[in-house]
Amino acid sequence: MGDPLDFIGELIGTFLLVWFGCGAVAATVLFSAHSGLFQVAMIWGLGVTVAIYATRHLSCAHLNPAVSIAMVLGRRMPAAKLPAYLCGQFLGAFLAAALLYLLLADSIVQFEIAHQIVRGSASSVRTAMIFGEFYANPGSSEVAMVSQLTACLAEAVGSFVLVFLVFSLTEGCNLGRPGDALAPLFIGVTVTLIISVLAPLTQAGLNPARDLAPRVFAMLAGWGRAALPDAGLGFLTVYVLSPIGGGMLAAAVFSRVVEPLMVKKSTQACCRQKAGMAPAVSSSALLPRDGF
Repeated sequence: MGDPLDFIGELIGTFLLVWFGCGAVAATVLFSAHSGLFQVAMIWGLGVTVAIYATRHLSCAHLNPAVSIAMVLGRRMPAAKLPAYLCGQFLGAFLAAALLYLLLADSIVQFEIAHQIVRGSASSVRTAMIFGEFYANPGSSEVAMVSQLTACLAEAVGSFVLVFLVFSLTEGCNLGRPGDALAPLFIGVTVTLIISVLAPLTQAGLNPARDLAPRVFAMLAGWGRAALPDAGLGFLTVYVLSPIGGGMLAAAVFSRVVEPLMVKKSTQACCRQKAGMAPAVSSSALLPRDGF
């Protein structure tokens, strides 16, 4: 299982991420507390940022199975650490959903009564979306037709962009990356941007733990099959396999194509400094990668 601190760090970090993010969705659905997609996207992004800052000294603060699997594929993390990371992420997300429900159970019941929603029926998707994601987004003001294939593509593309930028923002050979202290902030901004683009289609899950664990909780809390996005295995293909596939592709592209170019560029910069030329970047930008 690896270092227990890896498990603890991922559990706490994913708990915070899901509690803040799903809490923002809940506040929007139940109380109309937020107006507009960007507000919710910002809360998700800030939640990611805070969660990384809070836990990256315990683990590498991946907080997402798609990121962890990509890190293994990109040889940034030993495969032996993966079980601890995944277990911490899924358990943290489940506990966050449970706590959120404990706090909001009465409000959800009142919302269901006011809108004549029977929990477990098709109409209860309006409250089930607090926990798991759906395609098309039930909260969208415009009617959207999103096929399972389109939803898979959206989640794969969003996860590709997220993982690619995580790799880029934490790559020691990337001369333009932010300092280690600022990397979590830029990763949170990345999440905000992706959600702002893709949420109308799929609610922008991008994270198998964030989707699957709260969805399982919702099923156990009375929503049953209404917590699933369709009658088939859409929850698995769209919100679990597609983010993992997108992340794996991003790891392959970055490690095999982009990273060698960055290494070459940073080596050239070091050679210029040794030759007495003006440095292109401070030496701190050439520090080894250390996760988030």
